[in-house]
Amino acid sequence: MAERQLILEDSTIFTGEGFGADISATGEVVFNTGMTGYQEVITDPSYCGQMVVMTYPLIGNYGINRDDFETVTPFIHGLIVKEFSEFPSNFRSDETLHDYLKANGIPGISGLDTRKLTKIIRKHGTMKAIMADAGMPAEELIESLKGLPDQTDQVNQTSTIKPYVVPGRGKRIVLVDFGMKHSILRELTKRDCHVTVVPYNYSAGDILRLKPDGIMLTNGPGDPKNVPESIEMVQTVLGKIPLFGICLGHQLFALACGADTKKMAFGHRGVNQPVKDTEKNKTFMTSQNHSYAVTHDSLIGTDLDLIQFSLNDNSVEGIRHLTYPAFSVQYHPESSPGPEDTPQLFDEFLQMISEFRQKENVYA
Repeated sequence: MAERQLILEDSTIFTGEGFGADISATGEVVFNTGMTGYQEVITDPSYCGQMVVMTYPLIGNYGINRDDFETVTPFIHGLIVKEFSEFPSNFRSDETLHDYLKANGIPGISGLDTRKLTKIIRKHGTMKAIMADAGMPAEELIESLKGLPDQTDQVNQTSTIKPYVVPGRGKRIVLVDFGMKHSILRELTKRDCHVTVVPYNYSAGDILRLKPDGIMLTNGPGDPKNVPESIEMVQTVLGKIPLFGICLGHQLFALACGADTKKMAFGHRGVNQPVKDTEKNKTFMTSQNHSYAVTHDSLIGTDLDLIQFSLNDNSVEGIRHLTYPAFSVQYHPESSPGPEDTPQLFDEFLQMISEFRQKENVYA
C-alpha cells in the first residue's frame, strides 16, 4: 500500500498507508464511536461530503456483505482507521473493505493515531481536511484547503430524482427522501405500508394529491436551512396529514414550527447515545449521526413540546406538536447499526394515523 497523508485545515498532518481508491479527496472530518456497523456507516447518505474516523481500532474484519447496505451509492469522501483488515473472516463476507472502497472511488487511510485525531476534533470541532498521496507538497495542500467552500447541496446529491412506489396493502405513506437510509423503508414495508418515495423538493400540493395517510421526513446530510423549500412544504401539510420526522426530518419539522437549529461542535455519531423519554419516563440507547441540533431556547413560544433529551449533553432529541398529529426524533429508531430500543416509534406513527382518521370520520 502506498503512503498517504491526511492534512487538517489547522495544518496538522497525519501520515499512514493508503487503501481503497488511489485518489485525493477533501471533506469534513467527523468521528463515529461504533465498534461495529462500518458498512452501514459508509453507505449512510447522511455522511455525504464527510471523511469518517472510526474510533474502534480494527475495521474491516468481517468484510462487506450484500445485506447491510443503507444505500446503493455511498457518499462519504474518505475513511480513516487505525487498522483495516485485508483478510476478513465472516460467513456473510462477499468482498474486502479495500475492494469495496476502491470500486466506489473512496480513498482510505490507515496506520495513523485515530485517538489523537479524535481528541483534536473533540477539542476544536469538526474541520475540513484533504487526503492525498504522501509525495504531494503539504504546503500546497494546506493552501488549497483555505479556499474550500462549504457544501450546501448534499440533500440534492443524495435524494431520489423521481418518485417511486414500494407497494403494500397497509397505510399509504409518502416518504420524503432527504438522503434516506434503506432501513427506514424496511421498517415501513415490514408493517405492510404502501410507500411512495418522493424527492426532497416535491411540493406540498403534489404530496397532498397522492392522498397519503401519513408523511415521513427522512434523515439526510447537511444543514437543514439549506433546503428552505422543504420547510415550506412541511408548514403547508402540517395539520392536514399526520407527520413523523427522523434526524434531518426532525430538524426541518422544528424549523417549520418556528424553532431554530445550530451546528454542534462535533455532533453525535455512534450507537450508544442515551436518550431520556419524559412521557414514558424511560431511557433508550440510540443510534445517531448528525451535525446539527434543535436549540432548547427556540422551542419557547412555539407549539412544540420537548418529549426527549440527550443524557450526555441535554440536547433536544424528540419533540411533539401540541395541536397537530406530528412528532419527530433526532436519532435513528430504525438503527442499522445500533441498538433496537426504539422501532416502536414506527408503530406509534401508524397508531397516530389511525386515531387521526377516526377523528376525521367523526367530524365529517
